[in-house]
Amino acid sequence: MNIGLDMMGGDFAPLEAVKGVQQYLAENTTANLFLIGNKEQINALLQEHKVPTGSINVIHADQVIGMQEHPTKALKEKQQSSIAIGFHLLATGKTDAFISAGNTGAMLVGALFSIKAVEGVLRPTISTIIPKENGGAGILLDVGLNADCKPEQLNQFAVMGSVYAQLILGIENPRVGLMNVGEEEGKGNLLAQATYPLLKENKQINFIGNIEGRDVLVDKADVMVCEGFTGNIILKLAETLYEISHRRQLKDEYFDRFNFENYGGTPVLGVAKPVIIGHGISGAKAFNNMIRVAEKMIEKDVLGKMKDALQ
Repeated sequence: MNIGLDMMGGDFAPLEAVKGVQQYLAENTTANLFLIGNKEQINALLQEHKVPTGSINVIHADQVIGMQEHPTKALKEKQQSSIAIGFHLLATGKTDAFISAGNTGAMLVGALFSIKAVEGVLRPTISTIIPKENGGAGILLDVGLNADCKPEQLNQFAVMGSVYAQLILGIENPRVGLMNVGEEEGKGNLLAQATYPLLKENKQINFIGNIEGRDVLVDKADVMVCEGFTGNIILKLAETLYEISHRRQLKDEYFDRFNFENYGGTPVLGVAKPVIIGHGISGAKAFNNMIRVAEKMIEKDVLGKMKDALQ
């Protein structure tokens, strides 16, 4: 398998990306890595950190899309940027997955317009892993790509989230819960009220009903579905739990699991090939885990199985 990695994206690029590649190659690895960015800088860092280059291809990119640039305009005007070249390699079949901790908007635009959605998908979605108090993990989606949704879209998110939970988290029959302001059927806003019967009638998922905010961190549901406005608020609140515990030097195994680097990045679910978006402040551990997520998605044909489930 071939995995493309934007070496210039993120606040600590390309150094932390190189260190992440070093960590990945130090373990049992199966992928060939296409490192995209300033060839001179990348090769110097690979040599400095004594990274074995047997399974590495360095692809030069003259340009970088900055974090604050307009996504669509930047992709159009910077065809020689590391992100644009990364999507070109993915779209033409030279790589099987693409990873970046760079401009999130550019990554989403590239995923939607370079790779296209899986046949039948109304809107792709992004998710996040939620650590559970009992040691397990769940998945929350959408967490920001779709601030406004229709019931049919949430119904598809439930299917895609279930496939991801089965194949990546190893949960045999994931329980699907609809985020709401109460457990009773009929609760919530118009979107929640219209989505509930669709999920209830969907034979492809294990729908357990409505769940509330107090259920997110406990073992109530494995796949938690909501529109991106609510999901992003929950995600940012969860990130704050780790930041506060870290600042206060609270040594707690559970709160340590909220460190985003443990999970790498966020896959875009519903596009034809794996696209992994990393946090802008990603370090070596996050880059290593992003490669691992891409590797696992390719091995288990996650997106192909999502397509089958949706059809």
